[in-house]
Amino acid sequence: MQRVEKEITRLVRECDYDEVTRLFDMLSGGKRLRAKLILKIADSHEKAPLLAAIVELIHGASLLHDDVIDEALTRRGAVSVNASDGSKTAVMLGDILYSKAFTELVEFDKNIAKTISSSVTALSKGEMMDVKMAETFNSDENKYLDMLYLKTATLIEAASASAALLVGKDANKHALYGRNLGLSFQIIDDILDITSDEKTLGKPAMNDFVEGKCTLPYIYLYEELNEEDKKRLVSLHAKEIKEDEIKWIQEKMTQYLCVEKSFKEAQRLSDEARDALSGDVELVSILDTMIKRSY
Repeated sequence: MQRVEKEITRLVRECDYDEVTRLFDMLSGGKRLRAKLILKIADSHEKAPLLAAIVELIHGASLLHDDVIDEALTRRGAVSVNASDGSKTAVMLGDILYSKAFTELVEFDKNIAKTISSSVTALSKGEMMDVKMAETFNSDENKYLDMLYLKTATLIEAASASAALLVGKDANKHALYGRNLGLSFQIIDDILDITSDEKTLGKPAMNDFVEGKCTLPYIYLYEELNEEDKKRLVSLHAKEIKEDEIKWIQEKMTQYLCVEKSFKEAQRLSDEARDALSGDVELVSILDTMIKRSY
């Protein structure tokens, strides 16, 4: 990963603007999941660290824009750029990172460049869908999973597939692995938003529902409730909810095993990814770590 961090630093400094460097240094690196996947799949290729750095710049740009859309004050427990320096600056920084990433993609075969760039289009579409879906309570599981694939899983899918293309491995199997890893990863995030505390998450617990997001546990809960309780749940959507209302939601989710059902779906997707690349011990290990994580 040191090679990737070195490449990221070089790319940011090549933007030749101290303000970009300063702001980028404020961003927490996070888990670098996409970069780790690329290095594990294409560890023997000299350009793997650069490809990983490009994908991480794209991911960072998407998070900057996401924070502006959500009006988030924190990111991974630290002050967000839009909170410290304003939304305009955050959007422009994201644009610079996107542009630099696309500039560097010309160093790669056109199929790899197309795989990555197409995923950015899908990612942006998914973000737009997420914003639209937050306007009303969504109880459609398939619609939610479609949005989740576009917004979250597509870049992980592209990272896996492009790394496979780089070293002549089966791109389709690696794409399926990346897609399902991304979906199950986000479903675990959905669960943790409900089951973890603010200190662990770096944001208020149950913040997704307050922001208008109807994640899988809420969709599964809606399916189980009677008509009166369905109306109550919908009435709480996208609002600041009181302690007694939080308690009511949590009790109902416990009653109907909504968290367990969501985890079962994440496990199913993870198992599909495992089957696709069962012979790769390191990639299977990433699945195991992801499904067991608590933050």
